Amino acid sequence: MIVFPWLERRVPEFGKNRFRLFGYWKFLFILFPVIGTAFCARAIEIRSRDPYYSAVVIDADSGAILKEDHAAAQAYPASMVKMMNLFIVLDDVRAGKLHLDQPVKISHEVAQIGGRQVWLKEGEVFPLEELIYAMMIHSANDAATALAICASGSKEAHAARMTAKAQELGLHNTVFHNVHGLPPAPGQEADVSSALDMARLAKALLEQHPETLRYSSIVSRDFRKENPVKMINSNKLLGHVKGCDGLKTGYFYAGGFSITATARRDGRRVIAVIMGCKDPNVRNAEASEWIETGFTKLSSQEIPEPDLAMGSESESSSISSEKEISPLLPEAPPTESGKREWLMPVLIGLPIIIAVLIALMILSRKPRG
Repeated sequence: MIVFPWLERRVPEFGKNRFRLFGYWKFLFILFPVIGTAFCARAIEIRSRDPYYSAVVIDADSGAILKEDHAAAQAYPASMVKMMNLFIVLDDVRAGKLHLDQPVKISHEVAQIGGRQVWLKEGEVFPLEELIYAMMIHSANDAATALAICASGSKEAHAARMTAKAQELGLHNTVFHNVHGLPPAPGQEADVSSALDMARLAKALLEQHPETLRYSSIVSRDFRKENPVKMINSNKLLGHVKGCDGLKTGYFYAGGFSITATARRDGRRVIAVIMGCKDPNVRNAEASEWIETGFTKLSSQEIPEPDLAMGSESESSSISSEKEISPLLPEAPPTESGKREWLMPVLIGLPIIIAVLIALMILSRKPRG
């Protein structure tokens, strides 16, 4: 068998080393799509850092900001967008347009959704409320898509409704482009929001639809009677932080690990949002700490007026007017990797690496003798 005949004709002794070289190429053929896929997924600006990119804790009753750190900076909410998906669905249930027990038939489009899922199959039928459980407990992207199409006719229409609802609620740093929070597909923009917007979204959701906690407080549950999927809640604060009963986590590479968490104690409730952690354990620890800080400030009555402007890290008792920034132009925290990582350097660099490997093999061949 002749491998790479063009090189065999032009490079002396290529034939003797062709199988060794083919081993290099075989390795690179496997490596190329892996690297290419990884870099495609990272072709948006990185918005994560240690210990977090942004954070806030608010009083769920008044909306007062108890503590914040770059809370107005735009970041990637990832699967936390499912809170707004749920908001739209529950709005429609309240309006009588949808019913919790109505059957939802799974389409081919829904069955093709990737990421975390409950493996919905085309033609299956589930009650709408079962899909809500799947979306909020297991963060199932296929269930989120099924709910969106059921409520609005298409993913695009539902995402538009989600953005319109964000504007209605005054979430000016928030724009939704999809209904599940997956990383943006080629040609698609990423969903963006801020820690403060996510906290205010959670506040409004709990006020208008307190039944949300029925879904977000469950640690695990089975989905589907035959061949069930064991749904596991990724909110590890449930059962570990006193009074915690929701709401939603989120993750993809560029956005890091995020969480919108809420807890209720002695008749008072706080909502804490941590966005852009490098590590899920750090995210959980920070969220727990910020919840504790929130309750401490509530008990000591160190509560500022609601809707204060966001700046760099500030305690509730000392938010400085000198650091005020516009909610529409939020100050971004420093990042370890604030640059954009594009695919083009990979496309340019890999052929160079391949050429170097070929050259090294040729140069290392034994001289004739």
